[in-house]
Amino acid sequence: MKDDCSLCPNGQLDRVSSIDEQAILAAELMQSRQTILPKRLVEPGPAAQQLQQILGAAGSAPDHGQLLPWRFVLVPEVARRSLAQTFADALLERDATATSLQVAQAQEKAHRSPFLMLVVVDGQRGDPEIDLFERILSAGCAIQNVLLMATALGFGSALTSGKALKAQGLRSMFGLTESEHALCFVSLGTVLSRKAARLRPAVADYVHTLSAPMCSSLPSLD
Repeated sequence: MKDDCSLCPNGQLDRVSSIDEQAILAAELMQSRQTILPKRLVEPGPAAQQLQQILGAAGSAPDHGQLLPWRFVLVPEVARRSLAQTFADALLERDATATSLQVAQAQEKAHRSPFLMLVVVDGQRGDPEIDLFERILSAGCAIQNVLLMATALGFGSALTSGKALKAQGLRSMFGLTESEHALCFVSLGTVLSRKAARLRPAVADYVHTLSAPMCSSLPSLD
């Protein structure tokens, strides 16, 4: 009896092998992505060409209606002092009794990591029938693409949020409209140190199968 593989058209085995290799590389890339705290991200950050690759990856995210409901705002070094003061002001607005040390810690967050950007989601851009959840989902996919490309290029990354994202001072600094939401900051840089990789959840931890509905209530065909 002939081996089944001998029945494959010429080039079919090479194609299957290539697909398998791509799947293995994709799995390794996804599994190697790890959150690195911004304070552990140092120079050098992405060079101009690398940054174009990283940001360009976001354009492949799903986008219902092609709304492009999200945007990125880069925070260059010259703007970090202003952002630091915005963080300090936001803290003092929430807690007028914050100590000088707490204020300094809030300011210091603006200076971590070589590369920093804010992710903004617009809840009204384009088709109003496409709700905010879908827009945020699209933004999340764009962010994941960015993180994976950064990982592929050898950089560490982190997402950070916090109450300052809702502060009027921060909204004004980034020129957000009424319908826009500051979703999170993305930090990129060279990894100074990293913790042991966390245990990933097993597929069975997050995948369930919908049960068929009970049929006892259906009318009899007798």
